[in-house]
Amino acid sequence: MKNILFTTLIFLGVQSVSAQQFTRKDSLQGGLPHERTSFDVQRYDLNIKINPEERTIVGYNDITFKIAEPTKKIQIDLFDNMKVDSIVFNKKQLQYKREHHAVFIDLPSMMQPGNEGKLRFYYSGKPIVARRAPWDGGFVFTTDTQNKPWIGVAVQGTGASLWYPVKDGQSDEPDFGASVKVAVPNGLMNVSNGRFLGSEDLKNGYTRWDWEVKSPINTYDITVNIADYVHIHDNHKGLDLDYYVLRANETKARKHFEEVKPMMDCFQSKFGIYPFKEDGYKLVETSYLGMEHQSAVAYGNKYLKGYLGMDRSYTGIGMTFDYITIHETGHEWFGNSVTAKDIADMWIHESFTTYSEAVFVECTLGYDKAIQYINGQKMNVSNDKPIIGHYGVNHEGSGDMYDKGSLMLNTMRHIINDDAKWWKLMLKYSETYRHKIIETQTVVDFFNKESGLNLTPVFDQYLRYKDVPVLEYRQHKKNIEVRWKTDVKNFAMPVEYTVDGKILRINATNEWQKLPGKTSIDKIDFNTKKMYFKTSKV
Repeated sequence: MKNILFTTLIFLGVQSVSAQQFTRKDSLQGGLPHERTSFDVQRYDLNIKINPEERTIVGYNDITFKIAEPTKKIQIDLFDNMKVDSIVFNKKQLQYKREHHAVFIDLPSMMQPGNEGKLRFYYSGKPIVARRAPWDGGFVFTTDTQNKPWIGVAVQGTGASLWYPVKDGQSDEPDFGASVKVAVPNGLMNVSNGRFLGSEDLKNGYTRWDWEVKSPINTYDITVNIADYVHIHDNHKGLDLDYYVLRANETKARKHFEEVKPMMDCFQSKFGIYPFKEDGYKLVETSYLGMEHQSAVAYGNKYLKGYLGMDRSYTGIGMTFDYITIHETGHEWFGNSVTAKDIADMWIHESFTTYSEAVFVECTLGYDKAIQYINGQKMNVSNDKPIIGHYGVNHEGSGDMYDKGSLMLNTMRHIINDDAKWWKLMLKYSETYRHKIIETQTVVDFFNKESGLNLTPVFDQYLRYKDVPVLEYRQHKKNIEVRWKTDVKNFAMPVEYTVDGKILRINATNEWQKLPGKTSIDKIDFNTKKMYFKTSKV
């Protein structure tokens, strides 16, 4: 969720550069050279100590991998301000070379497809501190009202290698999950992803807290949360619900998080069973606004309705629910379960998740309120540049991937014009690509097949160009004529309109065509609520 702001869509995480300005560093971070594609990560086992006073990390990451293509060299990533202490494989230290954030590791010998191995990557240093998490990546070191350390991290887009050695990117998740063991000063707790395995007093002033997630996980989702937390446990229809909140907020949290239950009922009915049931569901209170950390969702909305007490939809409907709880949990299905291979396709995360807000409204308040809410999202659309970014260089597209992407999906729903078919499609989409890594073309092909329509031109216009379709209309002699003005050629999309109280529909194209019947141009009302487009009288 890192790039939504309330009053304007300033997309702080986007690099405002053209394709000609990308650097070797960008390619190393966002590309898929042989040194990355030659091996598949099976599991991460992270074991570190965090010193709040010194703001340091020291420890190691065990990286279990399987060879996919013959190779003698692999790339692991770690920000260049962090120190590589040593890299050990089969009890021998490996040679390596650093270039920007990439660490190129020489294996002892050529490894063949199917070979498996585990290397231990020792490291230490002071991770980058975020200036304004979650909009920029880094650690947050602050204190609670009792002046006790309160620490978190958010690195979406920036890269997980900001704080631990990892094959950084969304193209390869550890197939068998990860463990996160974090030692923190006595009196504090660390909360990470998945299930709590136990804690151990290390007899040196530190206690280690052990967590394990068994599902595949995005590397930017792996997290630490350090504070004097209170644990609240609940269960809803067989799903474990756990909340870790500051001690002073326990009472208000117990009441406020009751919203999780109707939300889960809604999302599971529309998108399928919670995709990480084995790892449980957690909300963890953070000093920053929020982030979709898988099975340990970061919550920092201060127990307010709306977005920090404001309504992003400008309709009043956004004040009926906690925006961060709903939006970030929507990511468990869209982003954490269904994941984009390249962050250029981050709309696969954000468009569906922003749409899930309207889905929750529809579940709780009905269709009309949902349509009102989703149209309120238009206020946040800038139409500044394409939603899809540049591939292979760690580059996200426009922040319009949130609200404009949500409006695009609402448009798709009403193009299909069959709600039973739409909800069946949405459910099947979520279930088909559960725990999978996909691309834009995967989504387009799926929607085309399941709808029985050619939606490719519609996807292309909304995602690959900055402007939405414009419906031009004119009085031509005694007829009213319409056509679409679009960047995409051979564009076709139905439009609903009302004449004298009668609802009609026509499949408009880039060519002028007559509306049936005779009427005055001033009596036509084009429905811009069900589909997102602009109109222009010519």
